[in-house]
Amino acid sequence: MESQVGDGRSVDLDGERLEALAPQPLLTRDYETRPSLVYERLRQRHGAVAPVDLLGVPAWLVLGYRESLEVLQNDAGWPKGLENWRARSEGRVPADWPLAPSLEVNHVLIQGGPDYRPLRTAWDAALKPFQDPRHPQAKRLKTAVTAYADELISLVGRAGGTGWADLSAQFARPLPLMVASHLLGFPGSQGDDALMDMWRVLDAGPDAEPALERLLAALAELGAGKRENPGEDFPSYLLAAHPDLSLDQLARELFMLLGMTSDHVGILISNTVVEVISGEGGVRASLSAGMVRESMNRVVMRKPPLVNFVPRFAAEDTPLGNYTIRAGDPVWVSSAAAHADPLFAGAVESATTSTRAHLAWGAGPRQCPARELASTVAAVGVGRLFERFTHLDLALPVDQLPWRSSPFMRGLRSLPVRYELAATPQPPPAPVPDAESAATGLPDPQVRQRSSLWSYLTGLIGVGR
Repeated sequence: MESQVGDGRSVDLDGERLEALAPQPLLTRDYETRPSLVYERLRQRHGAVAPVDLLGVPAWLVLGYRESLEVLQNDAGWPKGLENWRARSEGRVPADWPLAPSLEVNHVLIQGGPDYRPLRTAWDAALKPFQDPRHPQAKRLKTAVTAYADELISLVGRAGGTGWADLSAQFARPLPLMVASHLLGFPGSQGDDALMDMWRVLDAGPDAEPALERLLAALAELGAGKRENPGEDFPSYLLAAHPDLSLDQLARELFMLLGMTSDHVGILISNTVVEVISGEGGVRASLSAGMVRESMNRVVMRKPPLVNFVPRFAAEDTPLGNYTIRAGDPVWVSSAAAHADPLFAGAVESATTSTRAHLAWGAGPRQCPARELASTVAAVGVGRLFERFTHLDLALPVDQLPWRSSPFMRGLRSLPVRYELAATPQPPPAPVPDAESAATGLPDPQVRQRSSLWSYLTGLIGVGR
């Protein structure tokens, strides 16, 4: 059986296995600088699904929007869970494969099998108080996000009313980490050391491994405290919904929330700021009208933070695109490539309003459980930036901004800007009554200033001016 691919060649749907196709490396220098060109070359050669090499391991990359939905919406036909990976069970995945540590932490994002459903149900229950706008915890969360954003902006302003700043390091990255610390219920600024270790893990430097060990130990200790004395925070709610979780399992779930939320939201904030201040009229107009979420929606269509989802596996031999995916083959859905699929992108460009059919948060039954939470944090953060700064300009041409790419995420290494703060400071958020202060989780400013996170951020003031 044959089919035509993008360049007119025929591909045998019942032909060679993935391992015999000699797939080309995906994570090249070209991919780091211009991933869209790499996706397009793959699409032209293979069609909607392409064989690729991920640091020495072959996999299928889904480039088509329709095919991406087919995989994401069919959890039975394309399950998660490394136990479904044929090459791994046969010992053909190298023990030192660089992506193994990211995929072998068995949390809600990775897990498959019968244990997933009760875990996901517990996640939904634990997140609901923070995502339901009618709930007091959701209101406290917005108050906390605004307060943290104002703290960070005021810290930038210590260098002067006008100046230079790296909005990635000084705002977009620390803000969601501080919010995540609030969600986890760290007392005072105790979580700041954990936040610094989360940064080290995300940056994958030489100290990432000991940082991960310290972080998991700190999260297990936090979980033990919540088990003894529950509070109005995510770990307490998660334990209430899933009391059988061990402290090790709980620590890994908290690690997932901390890492995924902070990296995803931080990139979303930076990307939105770039889109707004680089001069696209439609984005500027929607922001000036107060429609920050609409601006973010446009941004994730063009630059989704999570560009490739964690792998799924074919439950049985299944045709997809121009190939037959064999049972147990790893399949990576690329949201960035799917958004650029001409069949989808053309329909979006012709629409009069922006679509919410994007895949930035996934699709189907395993769509991101924290998508509303993440969107709220990013929207409040971006909105506060443009309320407090009367002028923001990129300090580099937009095509010279430094990007960092990974198999999963794509975001800026730095976001250098020239700024001008509002002459008259915006009024702070309404004070939280004493009875709610502890529940809100805002640390005493003097305690914050002694923390490792604050010392690091203070050291960035005026750097590069």
